[in-house]
Amino acid sequence: MNKILRSGRPAQSARRTGPLTLLSLGHACVDIYQGAVAALVPFFVSERAYTYAAASGLVLAASVLSSVVQPLFGALTDKWSMPWLLPVSTLVGGAGVALAGVSDAYPLTLAAVAVSGIGVAAYHPEAARVARAAAGRGSHTAMGWFSLGGNLGFATAPLTVSAVVATGGLHASPLLVVPALAGAVLCVAALRGMAATADAPNGTGSGAGSAGRTPATARDDWPSFAKLSGAIVCRSIVFVGLSAFISLYVRQRTGGGEVSGTAALFLLYLGGAVGTVTGGKLATRYGRIPVVQWSYALTVLAVAGVVLVPGPLLYVCVVLASAGLYVPFSLHVTLGQDYLPRRVGTASGVTLGLTVSIGGIASPLIGALADATTLQTALAPLIAMPALGWLLLRPLKEPEIPEAAVRPAATEPADTTSPTSASPR
Repeated sequence: MNKILRSGRPAQSARRTGPLTLLSLGHACVDIYQGAVAALVPFFVSERAYTYAAASGLVLAASVLSSVVQPLFGALTDKWSMPWLLPVSTLVGGAGVALAGVSDAYPLTLAAVAVSGIGVAAYHPEAARVARAAAGRGSHTAMGWFSLGGNLGFATAPLTVSAVVATGGLHASPLLVVPALAGAVLCVAALRGMAATADAPNGTGSGAGSAGRTPATARDDWPSFAKLSGAIVCRSIVFVGLSAFISLYVRQRTGGGEVSGTAALFLLYLGGAVGTVTGGKLATRYGRIPVVQWSYALTVLAVAGVVLVPGPLLYVCVVLASAGLYVPFSLHVTLGQDYLPRRVGTASGVTLGLTVSIGGIASPLIGALADATTLQTALAPLIAMPALGWLLLRPLKEPEIPEAAVRPAATEPADTTSPTSASPR
């Protein structure tokens, strides 16, 4: 015991996991607002008589600005450390959703969710960079724990929105700012913890401003990154489409009420929380590329079940679709960062932002087709998207990472018991 205490391993592990835990919890608070827009759609349809196309336009407004802005913030974080973006963007994202239900005017509602999209876009590239620094080694297992927080935020979004809006109507939406306030506090606490770690006598130097140091031998693999990005776009179209319409669709298919739709959306998000952690563990054993490829193949069958299977079994298909969509989620991020080791911020902005948010562009098309035909017909094309993603992923190989990029600091002994310790690649 004395030997362990002298080595400082427990203290160093705590210094790593403490900020990472706070970042994960803060990520949960932010991603409530990614899931909140889709969770608000049924209420906009019922209270304001929006058409499917108009309601999905709100999802588009939250997504398009994120698509454009997030890679720009990623490029900025490649040049400058901007940790202050974490609490500020959290507050902006929450304020937009909080104001979405205040006005009955559609343009003002559209503007509010667009502002929320900008806040979410500004958060993710810098948060991924800081999380990589907090992990000390940037392992995909550590990124899985960070992503878990975001997925839990997604999972609780429909419950949070339903608890507020079902009780007080859309005009009670200002109460939805509370998670943003909590998230901002968590971000500040995490950044202070990382600064204290960097300043400590036995600190590893992994403060918020020290991430992204790249060995001179590292090379960016743009062709592989482009294929990966294309696959993520396919995944995004499926996820955004299901997020926007699964609640309404399950009500139709099962004959249930509002609770049945909210339950389906909750399962879609909750399954993602489990899938993200599972993805990191599977990647440790089998490798990232095989796990990502298997996940896309599973998603083809699962989405087909969502569209075609009637009755209560539909919920099982929703869970399977959620797992297939989310098992590769954090692996996308670390693969992108390793394909572009010299542009970690850009890679994070694209994999967490552009390719994910661009799925929102397809949402109004699905809504328009649903207005013209049926919602089942409009969701049917989603079955083909993960198949296309699988084809793009087939030629990919595991990125070659220079040893210096993953070697732990000399002052920090390896700790294979921590969830943030480096995983075999």
